[in-house]
Amino acid sequence: MGKKTLVLGASPNPERYAWKAVVSLKKHGHEVVPVGNRAGEIEGQAIHLDRPDIVGLDTVSLYLNAERQPDFYQYIFDQNPRRIIFNPGTENSELGKLARGKGIETVEGCTLVMLSIGAY
Repeated sequence: MGKKTLVLGASPNPERYAWKAVVSLKKHGHEVVPVGNRAGEIEGQAIHLDRPDIVGLDTVSLYLNAERQPDFYQYIFDQNPRRIIFNPGTENSELGKLARGKGIETVEGCTLVMLSIGAY
C-alpha cells in the first residue's frame, strides 16, 4: 500500500528534484500532495499554494532549505506525519529535534534514491 506523502517545496520545473520526486512517488504507487510557492502542475496534478489539511499523512519529503522551513513547522506538525525526510540541502537540526520530540521519525536521505532501492 502506498504512503501518502507531502512534498513540501514542490516545483513546476521538471529540472527540480522536487518535481522528479512527485513523479517518482506517483509511479511507485504513493499518493502525493505537492505544496509549493509557485503555481503550476506536475504531470497534471496541481501544486497547492495553500496549506491543505492532509488526513492519513505518512511522510513529509522536504525540498525547502532550512532558512525557509520555520514558517512551515506548525503546518508540518498539524499534519501529524509518521516521518520527515530531509533531502540533500534541507538538513535542519532544529526541526529534526522538534520533530523527534513529537515522536516523528526523521531521515536524512534522498527520496529519489530511497524509492529506487526499495527503501521508501
